[in-house]
Amino acid sequence: MHIAIAGNIGSGKTTLTRLLSKHMGWTPHYEDVDNNPYLHSFYDDMQRWSFNLQIYFLNSRFRQVVEIRNSGKTIVQDRTIYEDAYIFAPNLHAMNLMSTRDFENYSSLFELMSKFLQPPDLLVYLRSTVPNLVNQIQKRNRDYEKSISIDYLIHLNERYEAWISKYTIGNLLIVDVDTIDLEIPEDLSNVIERINAKLNGLF
Repeated sequence: MHIAIAGNIGSGKTTLTRLLSKHMGWTPHYEDVDNNPYLHSFYDDMQRWSFNLQIYFLNSRFRQVVEIRNSGKTIVQDRTIYEDAYIFAPNLHAMNLMSTRDFENYSSLFELMSKFLQPPDLLVYLRSTVPNLVNQIQKRNRDYEKSISIDYLIHLNERYEAWISKYTIGNLLIVDVDTIDLEIPEDLSNVIERINAKLNGLF
């Protein structure tokens, strides 16, 4: 089974992936941040490195989906291939940080890949306001994230909401993370209960 965690930067995807793995015994697949050769360069110069970064993520996440489907295990995945294609790449293009030529090339490649994709059995979307995202990003204090602008997060949030409002390819659970703390056992238990209900077809 494939459970995917989606959400903006700082929404708690990695935290929920880790906790679900620990409490449910599921195998985690994390976003490739530490070994990503483009991430630091991208935040230093978005226009120069946007296409390279998005192609790297597209390749990395397509490989992940293939591995997940072939593993025979229940896997929880930190961020999906759809977020790159429907949120990050179009946002970079709209902000003139990716050329039309590169964006069209990227979109064509994703369109081809998507024909071979099977959507997650459950998509968990972590909904957050921008002030909460900013607070979480500041808390974890990653050097390469210090240059992220409020406008960038606002644009991403708008695209996330637009994507989720039209998400029809699979089972969906929306979790509002502004009002909870996943590290608090009671809050986590509530989220796990809702995930189990979705997976078991209760609602």
